Amino acid sequence: EGKSLRDEDILQHLPVGTTATLYFKDLGPQIGWTTVFLIEYTGPLFIYFLFYFRMPFVYGLDERFTSSPHPVVNLACICHSFHYIKRLIETIFVHRFSHGTMPLRNIVKNCLYYWGFAAWLAYYINHPLYTPPSYGKKQINFAVIMFLLCEAGNFSIHVALSDLRRNGSKIRKIPYPTKNPFTWLFFFVSCPNYTYEVGTWISFTIMTQCVPVGLFTLLCFIQMTIWAKDKHCTYLREFKDYPSLRMPIIPFLL
Repeated sequence: EGKSLRDEDILQHLPVGTTATLYFKDLGPQIGWTTVFLIEYTGPLFIYFLFYFRMPFVYGLDERFTSSPHPVVNLACICHSFHYIKRLIETIFVHRFSHGTMPLRNIVKNCLYYWGFAAWLAYYINHPLYTPPSYGKKQINFAVIMFLLCEAGNFSIHVALSDLRRNGSKIRKIPYPTKNPFTWLFFFVSCPNYTYEVGTWISFTIMTQCVPVGLFTLLCFIQMTIWAKDKHCTYLREFKDYPSLRMPIIPFLL
């Protein structure tokens, strides 16, 4: 049965006999992962501003559409912008990619997802008829604290994963908790970066109390659960001593 080879595999080290048949597949035009992420994340950042500043072609020319009376709208813009600026900074300075490129056609699908949802969320959050959360400042303040903690946790995990691949190494290693308390989630889950990411969007949902944000959060959770399960299975397959207590994304549950 055929087996896909990784970029770092060396022919002499493969478990084959004196002869081996190699098959090559044309994957089409490719694009670097750094470029992919920069395009995916820059879009939502600027698209959101079109709605936040209430451009005339979005809501109309009525004067009452030029600003929002609700402080949470300003706060939501700050948090949304912070999230994607953080992602851009991580893409440039933190992330180390195991694969150099991805098929160019995939970026269209990814951008439709990220850019489209950014426009949908922004349209409703910045709409003139938007109403603030039911429990007012208490709900908003709780959500902001939760948002910042999850963002800090997500960043901490990305740094910890990046440290595993210093000096350009592509060898997969088991990630373990460090002295940073945010990384202690590694005791319980294989992909705490996804756990924190979902927590970020849950907090944003609570902050804005907006149905489209909740639907986006649900889709994020489903997609990241799929990715987490896949990575978890890979860890179990590659490491016989992999910590048995860990679950893919939610401690003790999933």
